Formats: sequence, C-alpha cells, structure tokens
Amino acid sequence: MYSKLQLATRYFNFLLTASNSKGHGTHSPFVFDFITQVLNRKNHYYAYETIETLREKLKLDKQSLILEDMGAGSVVSTTNIRTIASLATHAAKSPKYGQLLFRMANYYHPETIIELGTSLGITTAYLALGNLKANVITLEGSTAVAKKALDNFRSLQLNNIRLVQGNFDNTLKKVLDALTKIEMLFVDGNHREEPTLRYFWQLLPHMATESVIIFDDIHWSEEMEMAWKVIRNHPQVMLSIDLFFVGLVFFNPAFKVKQDFSIRF
Repeated sequence: MYSKLQLATRYFNFLLTASNSKGHGTHSPFVFDFITQVLNRKNHYYAYETIETLREKLKLDKQSLILEDMGAGSVVSTTNIRTIASLATHAAKSPKYGQLLFRMANYYHPETIIELGTSLGITTAYLALGNLKANVITLEGSTAVAKKALDNFRSLQLNNIRLVQGNFDNTLKKVLDALTKIEMLFVDGNHREEPTLRYFWQLLPHMATESVIIFDDIHWSEEMEMAWKVIRNHPQVMLSIDLFFVGLVFFNPAFKVKQDFSIRF
C-alpha cells in the first residue's frame, strides 16, 4: 500500500486533472445527471443521523475482536486483534462515501445489492436504508465481525439484509449462482490486484444494462491501481467514474461510446 505521503501526493495530482464536481462541461447526460442528482445532492436524509449515531457509539466500544483477515491487511494494525472502536474509526467508510452509496441506492432503486466486506455493517446500513425494498446481501470473512454487524442490523431494525459469513473464495460463487442479475455491488473486501480482478470476472456474467459496481480504495496501492486500470478498460465496461477513493463502472451498451471520467468529490 502507499504511505500517507504517497497517497496525499497522488490525491493532489488527481485534483489537478479531475473534472469539477458541478457537472459543467460534461457532455454525457447520464454523468451530468449522476453529478447533479446523486453526487452533489444536498438533501439531509433520515438515515444519516440514525447511522452516524450508531457509528459514534461503536467508536466508544473498547471490546476486542479476533479477526480472520483475508484481505490486504490494515493500515492501522498489523495484528489480528482489533477493537470495535478501531474498526469503526478506521475500517468503516467515512460518512461522505457511505451517504453517497445511500443516495445511489435511493436514486437508482436497485432490486439486488451485494456488498463484499461487511465490517461492522455501517456501509451495509446505508445501502439497505437507501432502498428498503432492495434485497441486500453482504459477505464478511471474519466470524467475530459478522456477529457484531448482525447486532447492529438488529439495533437499526433492518430486515432487508442477509449476511453471509466466510471466505469470499468459498461464498461468492454460491451467492451469485442463486441470482439472475445484480443491479448494484460494492467491493470492499480484499485490497489486492489478483482477488479484486477475480471477483470482477465472477461478477461480470451477472451484470445487467442498469448495473453498477463500486470499487473501494482504487488508488490505495499500486496493485489496486493496476486492477482499476484493467477493470475500466474491459470491453463490457461502457462508463467509468473515478472519484479517487472509490471507482464506479457501468455496463449499459446504450452509452454507445466508452467513456472514462475523473471527478472531484
């Protein structure tokens, strides 16, 4: 992974070349709509306070959990023992990006949402509350973390989430085999090139014209940047949007011309 200084430098360079976040000069109607109606939507939704209240509570929880770390490790801890407070502070997506995922689920109304990497379930909750009619399936490798996430879903009274615990290499195929198509996916479980691309290949046959995959931390390391390059250049990907900390790919052939955007957020 990149050091904090390297990441900051790459982010600064990204800001110098990325498009503005207002949509001015954007020739794609779909991207303009995404920027104005989703990315920069300022509405304060009911779910925000509910989930952030839970996050603040978790940030005070000193209970330790033993993790089966099946991803690329942690930028904070090199051991497999983490406190709930540490996970809530460092492993969960920030409110800014959690709320973006909420708005995407709220605006595009996906029927089926898959998340690779539940952690404490904060992002899962944003996805589930974004569309209460969606079938949300979240996969988590760590047994202890999965149990805590289930507690959090119960506390939020979320009934549209199914958590599948186990190594993604064993669980993802079974989940996908039971589904005909998936409209939204959030991949945040293994920040390495080979498994990220492997999951992408597995997901591709299930993509519909309206599908979107959101990849977390696409600039987290050189490996992840290589994976992101392969993904956005795939012939089935008709549109990519790079927000630096997350990357989005869309598959609708109606876009006709393949386009890649980098947008400040």
